[in-house]
Amino acid sequence: LAGTYQQAGATCLSCLTDEPFFQGRLEHLESVRKHVDRPVLRKDFLLDRYQLLEARVAGADAVLLIAECLGDCELRELYFAADELGLDVLLEIYEPENLDRALDLDPALLGINNRDLKTFETDLGHTLRIGAGVPESTMLVAESGIRSRADVEYLAEGGVSAILVGETLMRSESVLEKTTELVGVPRR
Repeated sequence: LAGTYQQAGATCLSCLTDEPFFQGRLEHLESVRKHVDRPVLRKDFLLDRYQLLEARVAGADAVLLIAECLGDCELRELYFAADELGLDVLLEIYEPENLDRALDLDPALLGINNRDLKTFETDLGHTLRIGAGVPESTMLVAESGIRSRADVEYLAEGGVSAILVGETLMRSESVLEKTTELVGVPRR
C-alpha cells in the first residue's frame, strides 16, 4: 500500500501507530519505511519523549503533535525534543483557541483538523477560517474531510500548501486512482 501511495505521487506518507483506537502498530511504520523513499510521519497520540525516540528508531522522519492532547509545557517540551532527534513536527490543532499556542512555537508545519471530534462532522472551511491567521512562513496543512480534487483546489486557493488524507483513500475502490486524483498527477 505504501508503494502505491508513492507511485501515485504522494510526497509524504502518514502511518497510524495508535493501537487502541486505530489498530495501528509501530511495526507498520517500520514496514512503510522499508518500502518507500518519501518522508514518513508517525501519526499517533504522542505524549512523551520515549514515543518520539520510538518514532525515530522505527524510521519516522516526522511526528504528529496534537495541541489538544498536550498542556503548554508538554507541547513545548515534545516539540523541541522532536527537533533534537531530527524529527520534523506536524503540529495539529482543531480548536481556534489553540492557534496562538501553536504559533508561539513558530512551527514549520501547522495542521488544522477539519473533523469535529465531538460530532465527527467535517468542514473544509474550518482550515481556511483558522488558517487566515497563520503566517506565510508556516506551511498550512489541511487534515480530514478531503474527498476530491475540487476539495484540494478549494483549499489551495485559500492558502493551504499540503493535505493529510486517510479515510478517503482507505475507502476508495482504487487507492492508486484516488491518490493520483488528489495529488493532481496526470495519468500516463
